Amino acid sequence: MCRTLLCALLLTAIAAAQSPKYKLGRPATPADTSAVDSFVSPGGKGLPPGRGSASEGRAIYERRCARCHGPDGKGKEEAALVGGQGTLATPKPLKTVGSYWPYATTLFDYIHRAMPFDNPGLLTRDQEYAVAALILHWNGIIGEHDVMDAATLAKVKMPNRDGFTADPRPDTGPTARKEARK
Repeated sequence: MCRTLLCALLLTAIAAAQSPKYKLGRPATPADTSAVDSFVSPGGKGLPPGRGSASEGRAIYERRCARCHGPDGKGKEEAALVGGQGTLATPKPLKTVGSYWPYATTLFDYIHRAMPFDNPGLLTRDQEYAVAALILHWNGIIGEHDVMDAATLAKVKMPNRDGFTADPRPDTGPTARKEARK
């Protein structure tokens, strides 16, 4: 609710600040606000309908992702999605989906909101699930034909799920995290 209000206020302020002299900007539409007002919790709340497997994601990845992340997801260090297992405690940790990220739902949400980098929102929900499945498969977390959807993605146990230390602040502690996972 608070996120919705914040988005609406921000978009309204931008629209109100439009320049009459240059005729820039326009009032935000409900479609504009709904495009930025989504949240996927670690437990899967907020995941949309759709489905995909790694085998389905391969062609999509080759067309939309490989030029930045490399043909096998190992990319350059800053764009690597695969590898890095066992490096977090070393002087040069490689923080990838498979070595660092604690929740598979975060991977889907990131793909949904920000990828492909040059055209976020281009992929369908099925394509987003398929690309997420491919990245999870390349990291040895799921099988090539395992289907990822709102139910199965939330059940994926990531290798570094328990690798983070507890945050003692009351608004981020265990109770707050349990609420966020619902």
